[in-house]
Amino acid sequence: MNVILLKDVADLGGKGDIVEVSNGYARNYLLPKKMAMKATEGAIKQAAKLRQMRIETEAKAKAEAEELARNLVGSRVVIAARSGDEGKLFGSVGTHDIAEAVKKFSGVEVPSGIINIPEAIKEIGLHEVTMQPHEDVQFNVTLDVIPA
Repeated sequence: MNVILLKDVADLGGKGDIVEVSNGYARNYLLPKKMAMKATEGAIKQAAKLRQMRIETEAKAKAEAEELARNLVGSRVVIAARSGDEGKLFGSVGTHDIAEAVKKFSGVEVPSGIINIPEAIKEIGLHEVTMQPHEDVQFNVTLDVIPA
């Protein structure tokens, strides 16, 4: 049976794709969960619109991610943290702290979910932080942790 996917389905396809699946899979899983609809002539035209919307949304998200990268690449973000005499922090600097510091210094709001650090930062000094706002866009920002 040919169906049009209404949502992204793992190992099957993306929203708006026309795929052939077994009758049982379509009737018992995809159709009742409103993940797909039967591929009729009118529905195929509607699927083309869904695919176009998906492509436009993806392009917009990538463009926004590239703009964020252009604004932040090469920038240095400073975070003041309480520390001991040896340069060890009382606590640590995490992704939420980094997101707040980026907003404070550059005015660009960055969700903490796109910030990748291998482990929490627990020392004063310069640290490279990777940000990945889109699966195809990744860049580094220098983080300068100073004593407060």
